[in-house]
Amino acid sequence: MKVGTDGVLLGAWANAGRGKMILDVGTGTGLIALMMAQRYPGAAIRAIDIDRDAVAQARENVSDSPFADRMTVEQDDFRHYASACAEKFDLIVSNPPWFNRALLPPDAQRKTARHSVSLTLTELLLSAANCLSPEGVLALILPYDQQKELETQARELGFFLKRETVVYSLPESNPKRLLTEWTRSQSENPTQSKLTIELARNRYTAEFIDLVREFYLYL
Repeated sequence: MKVGTDGVLLGAWANAGRGKMILDVGTGTGLIALMMAQRYPGAAIRAIDIDRDAVAQARENVSDSPFADRMTVEQDDFRHYASACAEKFDLIVSNPPWFNRALLPPDAQRKTARHSVSLTLTELLLSAANCLSPEGVLALILPYDQQKELETQARELGFFLKRETVVYSLPESNPKRLLTEWTRSQSENPTQSKLTIELARNRYTAEFIDLVREFYLYL
């Protein structure tokens, strides 16, 4: 899987605060885990993926980084990992499989990475609940059209919205993505905002540049 804007958005947006333990679920190439390591030099980073080749790639990328001494990458199904989870995480980040209503592609790896065939949204939320510290945060990026489904399932499973950003590709476009943070304790005033990526083709907005400038060489 190529490095995509979704992963960069989540890696730059998710807030670990003073958290010391961060988990990246479905790490792929290790992009988000590495971004977390860069942003939070005092944190230990765990990354998991169900795909063997993805784990090999992530391990290679981690070993080539300056953060390797506080990062680990494991091949595991998140459901299994959560059921035996001895550590509690202050932040769990995930750019999860989300094309659950799209036609499945023929390539098996792409299918696993981009479709809800190995980990449903419900299973992701339930597994995260088992691994979060009492004040821990779950941060996700999803297609905007899954907002209602996410809100319903999160509420039913005892999660409360902490922060939300609706992402637009262009100023006049429909919402494209939804960045959300969830906790197990209710927040009186969840933070809600909007983010537009481009003013026009390859003309990025100031707010997008401010968010991701530490991770792009050409911004």
